[in-house]
Amino acid sequence: MRLKLQKTDPEAWKLMYGIEQHLATTGLSATHRHLIRMRASQLNGCAFCLNMHSKEARKDGETEQRLYLLSAWRETTLFTAEEKALLALTEEVTLIGQHGVSPATYQQAAALFDEHLLARALMAIVMINAWNRIAISTEMPLEA
Repeated sequence: MRLKLQKTDPEAWKLMYGIEQHLATTGLSATHRHLIRMRASQLNGCAFCLNMHSKEARKDGETEQRLYLLSAWRETTLFTAEEKALLALTEEVTLIGQHGVSPATYQQAAALFDEHLLARALMAIVMINAWNRIAISTEMPLEA
């Protein structure tokens, strides 16, 4: 059995949750946060986070159809321009070691969001990537 980070280092865990609580109050919509979390978790293959965040997204009104088609978001008309910009940014930040964040992707997001919302989106992307890595490396069990 692997360690439980929240028990082994509760102060670090608390600080991570503090950032999440901050992000929830900053103007980045719940829908945007859910899409960021779901897409990064898909790319990272994090079953724990996909399970948790899909439940949260549905609870907050996200549709099954959009959740099912999220991995093919470029092929649909179900997502707004802002959502598509965030999804593209999420993908490039999550896979940053492949090609970095392209100027086109960054500029598209910067054109649609003011610098504060863009900063918060980047923090939300960084946070879910951190949570994915914790959940995967510690083999956090799925909740029923």
